[in-house]
Amino acid sequence: MRSLRQQILISLIASLVLIAASFVLILGFHMRERATSAAIIKAQSDLATCTEIINLKYPGDWHTENGYLFKGSTDISRQNDLVDYLSELTGDTVTIFLNDTRVVTTVRNEHGERAIGTKVSDAVAQKVLKNGNVYLGEANVVGQTYQTAYEPLRDTQGNILGMFYVGISRSYMQEMIVNSLWETAALGIGITLIIGILAWLFIEKVIIRPLRNITLGTRDLATGHITEKVTISGPKEIGELARAFNQMIERLENVTKGLEDRAVASEEDHETTREDQMEKLGIGKSELASSLEVTEQTEMELESEKEPAIFQRHELPKGLNKATLIQITDFLLRQHDFVSAEDVAEGVKLTRVTVRRYLEFLEQEGMLISKLKYGTVGRPVRMWCNK
Repeated sequence: MRSLRQQILISLIASLVLIAASFVLILGFHMRERATSAAIIKAQSDLATCTEIINLKYPGDWHTENGYLFKGSTDISRQNDLVDYLSELTGDTVTIFLNDTRVVTTVRNEHGERAIGTKVSDAVAQKVLKNGNVYLGEANVVGQTYQTAYEPLRDTQGNILGMFYVGISRSYMQEMIVNSLWETAALGIGITLIIGILAWLFIEKVIIRPLRNITLGTRDLATGHITEKVTISGPKEIGELARAFNQMIERLENVTKGLEDRAVASEEDHETTREDQMEKLGIGKSELASSLEVTEQTEMELESEKEPAIFQRHELPKGLNKATLIQITDFLLRQHDFVSAEDVAEGVKLTRVTVRRYLEFLEQEGMLISKLKYGTVGRPVRMWCNK
């Protein structure tokens, strides 16, 4: 069964991954739409820029001579340098059409050659050549999809002679979108990690650690130790649990004190009764004391054969018990280096305060040695190790 810590951690990671994935997915669709709009705007702007450059470089009107397209006195059908320059300037593919046929272009066919003589798509021809409108949007250009801009080329009488085209390939757009998504995803992962770490530290401090302290205190009670009260600040529910635990500690302390008082009174009554019985039987106190001394000595000898040496020297201080001491010494015997009270408490599942009392007792008995471990910040930590 998973612990509460593991369940919260898994839930937190799953939630953050879901949020990050949803964020990237939604952003991807949004960026695709924005990239398409941006590409159309760029194509429209590049179309105007290239048209202005052509007009400045080749003054005069568009016209045809012997089946060739001219701009002023220049045969545009032979100006590969022109479209190459415009393509390098804008980053687009550039084409000049005579009617619906490419006469000069930077578009390449599947063999890597300029696609001279190929036709424009019917949808573009209908809108530009027949209707005389500018075409903006996706179009099939020699088997590939581009975000394009077409405008008609007119002579002095307003007759449409051909078209001027610029286009941005879909692969270029997709590469731009993917690169942007990777950058966004990296940023999103970084932010998600930071949020996750901060959220986990908050949960650890406000929920996990207080519950752990209450659990260890409860285990102290189960092993016969009256533990210290817990001081916890946090959510209302955790605070109520801590107050209930402290009330239980107070109640047990009162019950224990009452039982001790009753035991003392009962022992005194028993002693008085025994003395009365001895007087009736004519047994002297010295004879009974001698008999009891022999019996107690025999019991102590038998018990000492079963106990470790530390229990044979004297009784444990008040508040310590043999079972817990054996548990702690067994844990320490398995360690090969210095350990802190917190390490031991984690190993034996008791509170650090309770464990520290046992460690200090073992050090006084000469079974442990200790040293201070200094960190870069904060108070030094006392560490213990077997001799």
